[in-house]
Amino acid sequence: MTMPEDDIYTPPRSRSGPSSRTRAPGRGPVIDQEGRELPEANLHTRFEGMRFDFGHSAANPFGELTREQRIARLDAIAKLLDVAFIVPGTNFRYGIDGLIGLIPVVGDIITTAISLWVVREARALGAPWHITARMLANVAVDGAVGLVPVAGDAFDVMFRANVRNVRMLKRWLDKQPRA
Repeated sequence: MTMPEDDIYTPPRSRSGPSSRTRAPGRGPVIDQEGRELPEANLHTRFEGMRFDFGHSAANPFGELTREQRIARLDAIAKLLDVAFIVPGTNFRYGIDGLIGLIPVVGDIITTAISLWVVREARALGAPWHITARMLANVAVDGAVGLVPVAGDAFDVMFRANVRNVRMLKRWLDKQPRA
């Protein structure tokens, strides 16, 4: 069945005539709710003055850090995760990794993700594959055993994968010549 030529819907033309702007290939004009074509100038005026550049901004707490600052941050995160608190009256230390790990499955996923971020930062600092592979193995053991309900949480507190990983990274960095 063919449709007559006058039954095909064509949107009304813009009052200002055909657009002279260039659009990306395969992209048509932007049409408002009444079927009018919006000029290119109206599309960008709303957010023209706004610009988000977190890589070179003071708003980004992770951008433009020195090597020493990155190592200090990794060390602080590892201590927070693994040895931040002391059981009163003992020398037994634990961190928020052991506390968050008490939440079944979700807690272990969260702490494993943070531990993987530590490995990623080590890689960004230039750690070779054999160091990052050992770090990933520590995270995998910590995450897998941590999934076991009670014994896994006790292992999680005792194993301290993040402190091990940062210590391993520091030892490797100490052997590297300073640039």
